Amino acid sequence: MNMFKFRVRVRRGFFSPLVAHAARGTRQGWSVLRCRRTALILLAMAFALTACGRFTVMPPPEGEPVVLKPAELGTTWTDADGGTLTLKRDGTFIADKVCVAVRWYDSLTWSGTGTWEQGANKKQSFVGVTFDAAHSYDAAHPEKGERRPDPYAALRQGKVLKLWVAVGDPDNDYPHCILTSPAG
Repeated sequence: MNMFKFRVRVRRGFFSPLVAHAARGTRQGWSVLRCRRTALILLAMAFALTACGRFTVMPPPEGEPVVLKPAELGTTWTDADGGTLTLKRDGTFIADKVCVAVRWYDSLTWSGTGTWEQGANKKQSFVGVTFDAAHSYDAAHPEKGERRPDPYAALRQGKVLKLWVAVGDPDNDYPHCILTSPAG
């Protein structure tokens, strides 16, 4: 390839003056070209890492997805901090400082009463709870009215049943809210 064709190609690009200067054999030209190229690569990598957030999502807790019968759900579930969620078979519940997940907030604990309902796909049950308006007020979130935290998903690990929900921003390593109950 002759030099004329090379220079025509180079002049069309962003680096054309530097490449042409470096092609003449000067050390300074190659050095500047490497510095700019390195800066652009680092800038592209920084943009990719900040724009995409995490490369992976926190995995669910240990256990296999399971479809539960309403009778299996109708029991008292306990979280790691001693909070309880008692699901009654009539579709109501009583919560005492149980962990819940709401939008992007960190883990919250709520107490009160309300109703619950079960949903499921072919592999897993889900439990949605709705706190009564009279019991849904707390100092951190003073709005009144029905409160619906994110639904729990069901898992089975050996003889232990779990209801869990992801807590907080998925780009951070926040712990899950996990409720357990012995399998009956």
